[in-house]
Amino acid sequence: MAVQKTTKKAVHFGAGNIGRGFVACFLHNSGYEVVFADVAGPLIDALNSTPSYKVIEVGTEGTTESTITNYRAINSKTHEEDLVREIASADVVTCSVGPNVLKFIAPVIAKGVDMRPTDADPIAVIACENAIGATDTLAGHIKHPDNTPGHRLDDHHERARYANSAIDRIVPAQDPEAGLDVTLEKFYEWVVDRTPFGDHQVPSIEGINWVDHLEPFIERKLYTVNTGHATAAYFGYNRNKRTVYDALQDRDIRGQVEAALRNTATLITDKHDIPEDQQMAYVKKIMKRIGNPHLEDAVERVGRAPLRKLSRKERFIGPAAELAERGEDFESLLHAAEMAFRFQNVDGDEESQELAKLMAELAPQDVVAKVCGLTPTEKLYPRVVEVVRRVQADSQED
Repeated sequence: MAVQKTTKKAVHFGAGNIGRGFVACFLHNSGYEVVFADVAGPLIDALNSTPSYKVIEVGTEGTTESTITNYRAINSKTHEEDLVREIASADVVTCSVGPNVLKFIAPVIAKGVDMRPTDADPIAVIACENAIGATDTLAGHIKHPDNTPGHRLDDHHERARYANSAIDRIVPAQDPEAGLDVTLEKFYEWVVDRTPFGDHQVPSIEGINWVDHLEPFIERKLYTVNTGHATAAYFGYNRNKRTVYDALQDRDIRGQVEAALRNTATLITDKHDIPEDQQMAYVKKIMKRIGNPHLEDAVERVGRAPLRKLSRKERFIGPAAELAERGEDFESLLHAAEMAFRFQNVDGDEESQELAKLMAELAPQDVVAKVCGLTPTEKLYPRVVEVVRRVQADSQED
């Protein structure tokens, strides 16, 4: 019989704006004590020395504020043993660290899961990242032989359950003087797969929509919100716009974004049997959200990490590849991908610098294979090779 706990506890990896403003806010509102885990020493110190911070929600209808309390913070680099003990006694582990960082947080989570008492309910592990199957990716790292011995895998499911999720909330760059306070949009969506919990009760977290089939929600969000946001940012950067809002005031850029979202809408409605009018209403809402003048976001910030955003399962290549195989139109997604390939050597963005290096050193076919993960047998492959060749030629002329 599982031990009944009087206090709920969640460990959240990533004490940045999404962690504090979105995930921790809902955990706090649901009665959890939140233990932040991060490697940024000054941020950890600030959290531990500040008893509360504010989450400010901005919308066209006005602004509301919430006060977040009942949290602690641990430096995961210097206090790993403390963090392992927290995970071993927690109810939930969440993260918002970026898909590329999941492999680095997996070892300490694995140790915490392995230490859990045999009479405890399984801990719920939910990755809150802008990536398809992020929790599965994290689980794969946790269950890797380097982190969990093979003989401990047979009953691992009794200690941890892993649920994929789709999160949707725009959190722009913050005022440098804001401290720990976070400003974000009022709209949110947090959808989580119910099925991994089986007979166990799902965690009681306010704001989560628990579903049995997550893929439609993930792809609708990634291929609408993220595709639209990034398209506006890359076209905006290419045309010297300062913010996404500024970019969307340009009629041609707005048309490019709307055209890309018509491409993805075709895939979403056909693949997931979503009514066309419903998807187009969603697109209209997304256009309004990413163009919110109260959430000013620099095109450089939204466009950062182009290598990830050009990868095989991401917002451009993912839907374009499926549309190509189906014989459907993907031209506007290809135009957006071209703008992403032109996002090179941007100050403060390592991936844009790495992209420039790859574009300068590799043949077009090798760039497409390495960056986009496409193979010559896929219908989209030759078209992306053309795009890369064109961008490389333009760079040589500059």
